[in-house]
Amino acid sequence: MHGKGKRWQARYDDPTGRERTSLHRTKTEAEAEVIRQEAAKQSGSWLDPKAGVVTVEAFALETWLPAQAIIERTEREYRGALERYLIPEWGPRQMRSIKPSEAGAWQQLLVSRYKLSGGYPNRVARYVRGVFRLAVTDRVIAVSPFDGIKAPTLVEAVVDPPDLAEVRQLLAHAYKPLWAAMFEVAAQTGLRSGELRGMRLDKVDFLRKAYRVEEQLVYEKGKSQYLDDVKTGAGRRVLPLHQRTVDVLAAWVAAHPPARGGEWAGLVFAMPDGTPVGESTVDWALKNTCRKAGLRKRHLHELRHHYASVLIAGGENPKVVQRRLGHKDVMTTMRTYAHLFAEADEQTRAVLDAAWSDAGDTGGVAESSESGGRIPESRTGGGRLVQVKG
Repeated sequence: MHGKGKRWQARYDDPTGRERTSLHRTKTEAEAEVIRQEAAKQSGSWLDPKAGVVTVEAFALETWLPAQAIIERTEREYRGALERYLIPEWGPRQMRSIKPSEAGAWQQLLVSRYKLSGGYPNRVARYVRGVFRLAVTDRVIAVSPFDGIKAPTLVEAVVDPPDLAEVRQLLAHAYKPLWAAMFEVAAQTGLRSGELRGMRLDKVDFLRKAYRVEEQLVYEKGKSQYLDDVKTGAGRRVLPLHQRTVDVLAAWVAAHPPARGGEWAGLVFAMPDGTPVGESTVDWALKNTCRKAGLRKRHLHELRHHYASVLIAGGENPKVVQRRLGHKDVMTTMRTYAHLFAEADEQTRAVLDAAWSDAGDTGGVAESSESGGRIPESRTGGGRLVQVKG
């Protein structure tokens, strides 16, 4: 007991053994505080009373961001989202001060104030919800203000991939060998644009018919194009190659040997001057090819969707499709291609219907295994009774 006003000091050791103190008006309040803190330590729910005073900006940029297992380019993407949409709203606020009502209102601002659309509100909200989730794990706050607040709806556009006939027609009208080779490899591997344009010869195993997807060609303002690791562990994968794909690649590199030295050494697809193919360049070439073929305009990414649709129609399960595409989880695959899996199910039923429709209808009459004659069936409920000769 000391001083005036809050004259009683509660003392206790935190879970690390460090002594903590707090001042209270009465002895009863001080004793209750000690009991509360000891109980929290026993239950594992103890929180540092001073931890929640860290600002949203400091925790997001100095604790959450460094804790993400991501490559440098992705880190810049995350930081940019936080600096554009979170810090202007809550940056100087204490972590413990954010209320659930404010969390819900902030998510609405992503659309109303920042004009985000498509899947972007969900993506940005996912980053910020992760910030507060880590704060709970680190015992900075007791509960996330986003608990019980529904995340923005993840809007996935229904993909309408080109079928095999359309792809064949597109390839037939490719007006340069480079575009014909790239379009065919894209359709038969499902590689992303950066993965396709960054394909290196030493990653292609012609004997085992496989390609190690480890790098991609990326572009950043101020840095031009450069090769970088794929963004996620799931993106790093070994992709089985169709024999036709192996033949196309072999023919292409035989006719157009990749550079043996320099920055772009081993790059399979390159412009005539040896520089990489730009994303906008190959997309323009595809649209121009579609125009020449009299087809609707397509993006290169739609050849990736074509590859996925072929796998699904062939009966591959979602987990296999996920691995082939390099999706980080199977839910991403299902959100994108759920309607194609449904169509594949209907196709299976149609095949079974066609196969069994002409198999012969007994008309409710079973054959006798002994006499070869027909024995009338008696049906009851969901089962049936068959008279058997004794």
